[in-house]
Amino acid sequence: MRIGELADRTGTSRRLLRYYEEQGLIVSQRCANGYRSYDDRFADRVLQIRGLLDAGLPTRVIKQVLPCLDKPRAIVFSDATPEIIETLSQELERMQRRIDALTRNRDAVTEYLDEVRAQARPATEVAA
Repeated sequence: MRIGELADRTGTSRRLLRYYEEQGLIVSQRCANGYRSYDDRFADRVLQIRGLLDAGLPTRVIKQVLPCLDKPRAIVFSDATPEIIETLSQELERMQRRIDALTRNRDAVTEYLDEVRAQARPATEVAA
């Protein structure tokens, strides 16, 4: 697929896709006319990259983590510097705190919604 289609499918700008390519996060083939062509699997890859960026990981760390997200896994340990390990540990803790906060908020909204619905039922039953 061409860069425009990848941009449309992922909701990512062409500029960002070119940046991901510069960073070695995705790879394109060049057509005879010079256009970039991407394999279909890169749509999922771009969404993974965006999710990891949203989680706060820098692209240099994402580049090392991406192979772990593919099946079968091919983990390369030679690039795992103490800095990368510490960064990933901190990011993992930060993600877990966000997950915990989201879980608490989801549970609170669910409880509130259940209560509102329960209170609305008797009012509709009386009106009928």
